[in-house]
Amino acid sequence: MILPKLHDTLVGIDSDGCVFDTMTVKQREHFFPAIIRHWGLEACADALRACAAFVNLTSKTRGSNRFPALLRVFELLRDYPGVRASGVALPATDALRAYVHSGLPLGNPSLQDEVARTQDPELARVLVWSLALNADIDARMRPVPPFAGAVRALRLIHAASDALVVSQTPETALVKEWELHGLTGYVSLIAGQEKGSKAEHLRLASDGRYAPDRILLIGDAQGDLAAARQAGVLFYPIDPGAEERAWERFCDEAYPRFLAGTYAGPYEQRLIASFDALLPDAPPWLSSSSVPQPSPPHAARYG
Repeated sequence: MILPKLHDTLVGIDSDGCVFDTMTVKQREHFFPAIIRHWGLEACADALRACAAFVNLTSKTRGSNRFPALLRVFELLRDYPGVRASGVALPATDALRAYVHSGLPLGNPSLQDEVARTQDPELARVLVWSLALNADIDARMRPVPPFAGAVRALRLIHAASDALVVSQTPETALVKEWELHGLTGYVSLIAGQEKGSKAEHLRLASDGRYAPDRILLIGDAQGDLAAARQAGVLFYPIDPGAEERAWERFCDEAYPRFLAGTYAGPYEQRLIASFDALLPDAPPWLSSSSVPQPSPPHAARYG
C-alpha cells in the first residue's frame, strides 16, 4: 500500500461526512433500521435510534468503525431510561467486545474468520448484519453529492500533494461512491476498513518517505484526530454542521499554510480546540430527566 511519491507532502482525506454529506443518510436510513431488524429491537426502536444517533453522529465517537460503534450503542441502550422496564431482550455483547478488542483489523474479512474460528452465534449475527448492511447500502442508498468546497480542495491537493482516501467504510462502497462522482482521479489510493485503521493507512502509505509535519489528515470526527495523533501527523478538522465553511477555510488559509510549513503549532491547536468543543463525550440522557420513553411494543416504529 505504498503511493507513488510525486510531492514532498501527503494528504489523507476521510470520506463519509467529510467529502460527502452522507453520515446522516447512511446512519438513519440504513444503519439504524438494520440494527433494529437484526436484533429484534422494535419494542425499543426510539431508544435504539437515540443511542445510535449519539454514538454515530453527535458525539466524540462520530465516524468510528461500525463494530466498536455497534458495541457502544448496545452498551448505552442498556442504561437508556425505560429500556430495561420495557422487557425487551437486550443484545449479548461479550463476543462482539472480544472481537473489537482483539487487535485484528476490524472489517468483514477478519470477522468472517473469527466467526469460523469461534462458531459463536452472536458474532455470526453481527456478521450477517454487517453483510446485509453493505448490500442494503449498495442497492438502495441514494447518491449524495460531495461538498462543493471538498471538490475545490481535492483539485488543489492533487496539484501540490500526494493524496489518499482514509476511511473505515468498506472499500468497495468507497470506490463506487468516488467513481460515481468522478473524484478518483484526485487521489492515488482509496483505503477502506479492510486495510486496517486510519492510522495504519497513513503509516503504510507514507512508509517513512515524508516528514511528519508534511503529512496532513483531513477528517470530521474525533477518531480522525486520534488517528492523526497515533500516526504522528498533522490534522485539519471539517466541523460537523459547518462543512462548507471548513472547506473554504482549508482552501484559502489552512492548505497554503501546510504547504508553506506554517500550519503546525498555534494555528493547528486553535482549530482543534474549536473542533473538540463541538461534540460531547456523554449522552444527554445521563444528565437529564426529561428523556422520551421508548415506545410500547404495539406502537413501535419499525426500522
